[in-house]
Amino acid sequence: MEGRQMNRSESKYFNTALRMDEALIALLEEKDLEFITVKEICQRAGVNRSTFYLHYETIADLVNEALEQVDRRFLSYFPRREEDLLGQLHSRDREELILVTRDYLLPYLRFIQDNKKVYRAAFRNPAGMGANVRYLALKQQVLGPILDRFEIPAAQHSYYIAYYLEGIAAILKEWLRRDCAEEVELIAGIIESCVRPKGPGGKTPRE
Repeated sequence: MEGRQMNRSESKYFNTALRMDEALIALLEEKDLEFITVKEICQRAGVNRSTFYLHYETIADLVNEALEQVDRRFLSYFPRREEDLLGQLHSRDREELILVTRDYLLPYLRFIQDNKKVYRAAFRNPAGMGANVRYLALKQQVLGPILDRFEIPAAQHSYYIAYYLEGIAAILKEWLRRDCAEEVELIAGIIESCVRPKGPGGKTPRE
């Protein structure tokens, strides 16, 4: 009996937290984080202020929880383990490396498509939501090892990564502006064509 009561309580808490997460993200699409109030979040979520303060001390706590939920969902989109992905990067011919692989890029884009509101809110509120939070794995798991393969000095990595991520961000913002209407395969192809190294005569190594 006690166990069943605990499960109901946990379920109720989860549903309430989820409503507040969604309310926050919806509001972040409309205005900057600094202008959002607890009252607005509660009204949008259909809860009272006492419920909010029962779970969180500040709006920042709610932001952190929402981002943790995003993190968990993000990782679920990648069936391969990190070491499998890294092993594949190290085993590929250098000419095939284009600073990202389809094994990473396609699930990454599918996640963005399925979480459009979160990403639009993050781009609108880069300081409050940490717009680069989802790029951290990209930097550590993919870009760093590829730059090593091209023998780029570690001290110069940050410049290459900054240029690459800003380009990716520009494509994602435009895709989100179009409500992610295009298929992920098309966007992946656009990204690849933008970052693939050009050989003599402007051709890619495989052309």
